[in-house]
Amino acid sequence: MSWLPKSAMRPVGTDASHTDCILVVGVSRPKLAVVFLTVMLISLFLTFHVLYDSAVYNIQAAQAVHERHRLSLAASASASSSFSSSSSSSSSSAAAAAAASSFAGGTLNANHLPVFVKPVASSNQLSHPMVFPSSRVHFPKTSRRLPQALIIGVRKCGTRALLEMLYLHPRIQKAGGEVHFFDRDENYLKGLDWYRKKMPHSFRGQITIEKSPSYFVSPEVPERVRAMNASIKLLLIVREPVTRAISDYTQLRSHAATAILPLAESSAPGSGYGAKLPTPKSLYAKLHAAHEYDNALGSGAGAKETLTGSRALGAAARRAAIGTTTPTPTPSAAQLAAKSFEELAIFPNGTVNEAYRPLSISMYHMHLHRWLEVFPREQLLVVNGDRLIEDPLSQLKRIEAFLGIEHRVRSEHFYFNETKGFYCLRYDNGDRCLRETKGRKHPHVDPVVVSRLRKFFAEYNQRFYELVGEDLGWPEE
Repeated sequence: MSWLPKSAMRPVGTDASHTDCILVVGVSRPKLAVVFLTVMLISLFLTFHVLYDSAVYNIQAAQAVHERHRLSLAASASASSSFSSSSSSSSSSAAAAAAASSFAGGTLNANHLPVFVKPVASSNQLSHPMVFPSSRVHFPKTSRRLPQALIIGVRKCGTRALLEMLYLHPRIQKAGGEVHFFDRDENYLKGLDWYRKKMPHSFRGQITIEKSPSYFVSPEVPERVRAMNASIKLLLIVREPVTRAISDYTQLRSHAATAILPLAESSAPGSGYGAKLPTPKSLYAKLHAAHEYDNALGSGAGAKETLTGSRALGAAARRAAIGTTTPTPTPSAAQLAAKSFEELAIFPNGTVNEAYRPLSISMYHMHLHRWLEVFPREQLLVVNGDRLIEDPLSQLKRIEAFLGIEHRVRSEHFYFNETKGFYCLRYDNGDRCLRETKGRKHPHVDPVVVSRLRKFFAEYNQRFYELVGEDLGWPEE
């Protein structure tokens, strides 16, 4: 760069310049100039890119904080509403629904916020670890991903409690409700894009989990799951079969419907203790006959509609048993709901009613066979639901190791609720328990009937132990 006198330059055109000197710019090293210009452009691009990502990330963080505040207010409102309206059955049902919505709603809670919006822990709140290490700067983006793990069952064994406990881990995101994608044809035909839209937003490195307990007993589900992801991790939570059946009966009775497939008394012989165990084909035929029962697991919705189908199926079964086409009167929903567990589980002649749905679902090995025909054993983890109630941390450590994530859930995340009689969860923004419909008090069941059913299930349990390679120590009498 240099200044030259005007006399050194020959003017061009008629326009005369009044300047005495002219600025001349030249490049002595063109290659170096090109490199310098390239570096400047790249630096400028990266600067704008970082600013853009930072702005997007801050907007998402602000939305997450707002959602957390909204959920906290909703939880407080629903809790006070539930307490004040406990004497009214209709009001308590609405409160339970609101509590369930606030408990499961939202895609990000305080435990799942990015590091930049980590809430300040007060003296009575746990400072929860974040997803990303603080030593590095990240501008992650969220997206909806198909689940990498499924809780496939078993109904009334603690599937909801298990999902909420896993959600304490910052690497876990959960679907808000039971999607029933693989077991309902009308949903499955909508395709994987529809299923993905039902999943929560998650950060890179998080694991999305969905749970629908009816997956375990639906014959078509294992193949459908493998078609989506052959390496998916499967979680199966089980409880002592008779306890699970009584819990199932308790919920069904509360919904004023049962899932029994009525059979004539003449079809009962052969279902005693020494009788030959039903084949998987015959059992799945019974289960498929009342398939819609499984599609409404845990929701209570559709119970009355399901009962209508069960009546028709029950009438057909009775007509086939007596060799006539004369319609047989079917008990009303109120009559079925009024029956005791003993009446539904044991025939008058003393044999076990294998067709009673709460009992047939408890025959775990019959259903597990179908899953192990499709998936290798190492992709399925059996969770002891009885131990999850007594010592949740021990079971969660097994699951963390199974999923390949670090141990982040600790004893500080739990506290025992003396009123409810089970452990509740402690989040950064407060304490939460499962909704009131969970942990119902079981009715008294004749100990003789309990002993008889445990003897009936003894052989089934042994076969289940052989499949999973573990003796769960369930009582045999």
